Amino acid sequence: MKSFRISRTTLSGLLVGSALCFAFSLPAAAQVQTQTTEASGAPTREVTIQRGEIVYLNGRNVIIKMEDGTLRHFENVPDSVTFMVDGKPVNIHNAKVGMQLQREVVKTSTPKVVTTVETVTGKVWHVTPPHTVILTLENGENQKFNIPDGQKFTINGKETDAFGLKKGMVVSAQRVTEEPVTMVEQEYKRTGKMPPPPPAPQADVPILVAAAPAAPAPVEAAQAEQKPEKLPKTASDLPLIGLLGALFCALSLTATAIRKLAS
Repeated sequence: MKSFRISRTTLSGLLVGSALCFAFSLPAAAQVQTQTTEASGAPTREVTIQRGEIVYLNGRNVIIKMEDGTLRHFENVPDSVTFMVDGKPVNIHNAKVGMQLQREVVKTSTPKVVTTVETVTGKVWHVTPPHTVILTLENGENQKFNIPDGQKFTINGKETDAFGLKKGMVVSAQRVTEEPVTMVEQEYKRTGKMPPPPPAPQADVPILVAAAPAAPAPVEAAQAEQKPEKLPKTASDLPLIGLLGALFCALSLTATAIRKLAS
């Protein structure tokens, strides 16, 4: 928003002691004295928290799984990016897979109104009412100024327009510009938590080692059923006697046949 403020000035020569209220647009080439002030309003704060876990780490490249399940890839992470872990800063060289990360972004927005007052002083050299006036500046240079539509001036307590300006009047003009701006500052707070170490085996719990089942031991002969000292008598000697008798008969017949052949 831009506004124009009318300033009270004194005139020399014939109009000494009278007052003139005068405001118009100032060209860039004019000799202008500039004063800038700021007025701040109440700041507002917005806090955003992002959480994730390192799932891949290779050199300066890291992939983080965010809290919503999405994966974010960060390349060439600088050493200046640090996370506070147990009160100590940890950078990309000390990070580990499984590390829990949190980044808190604090955004502070402060509304301000920047007021710029531009002032120029000169003597009326020529006026072309109602739109332009030429002033002779302090360095002797003549400079043309545009007069805003409807601009009023006060001379000797009476209000007039550009037609009331006369050659030789010394005037001091101001242009006041008010511009609303918003200053935004962001603060980052990074924290982390290292992954827990693997649990150590407890001393009082025996460690079970898998082993192949042992082959069964061969059965000792002594473990076998003991042999009886005497065989049970299950048959008679008659077949054996009969066999011997048949054998002797065969030998007798063979000998008789041989004698007959010899006689």
